[in-house]
Formats: sequence, C-alpha cells, structure tokens
Amino acid sequence: MFGGLAYLSKGKMFAGILKDELVVRVGPEGNARALKEPHTRPMDFTGKPMKGYIYVSPAGTKTASQLRKWLRKGLVFVASLPSAKRKSARPTITTTQYHKRRAS
Repeated sequence: MFGGLAYLSKGKMFAGILKDELVVRVGPEGNARALKEPHTRPMDFTGKPMKGYIYVSPAGTKTASQLRKWLRKGLVFVASLPSAKRKSARPTITTTQYHKRRAS
C-alpha cells in the first residue's frame, strides 16, 4: 500500500503504516471529524488530499489506547462498506476428472 504496510479486514484496507505515521481509513463522512482530533492531518501522499484517509503522527499513537482508538475507527468504517463482488473462483476439478480429460 503506497510503499508502506497495509492492514486489511475482509479484503479492505482499514489502516496502514507509511514511514513513521499511521494511515487510517475513516471514510469521506468521517474525514472532517477525524481531522479535528489532535496529531492528525489529511493524507496527501500524491500531493492531493485523499478524502477518507488521514495520517496520525507518532504522537497520536504513543499509547496502546490511542492506537486501538484509531484502529477501531478504521475497522468500523470498512465494516460499514458493502461486500465487494468477487470474481467467481476458477472451477476446480478432481484428480479423476483430470485424468479422464487427459485420456480423451
């Protein structure tokens, strides 16, 4: 994820680490509220703020309680998202079916 480390829940990124900062996915609706919290700033990895993602500086994750709070926010947001439509898995065949196909 963006050259850092990403944490996923059910295949969706909810948090990550980029350099020494925590990245939290708070969603577009939670963005303004999260940015009012101390030690936060918009995630501007590309030079343009990514709405719904914020950086939390190391000062905002010094304690386990602070870190848990931010991780919980990310987890709650991604849990609210609809399930992604997955591509159907490639059908599997049994060994017997494989050998029958090869024999024909």
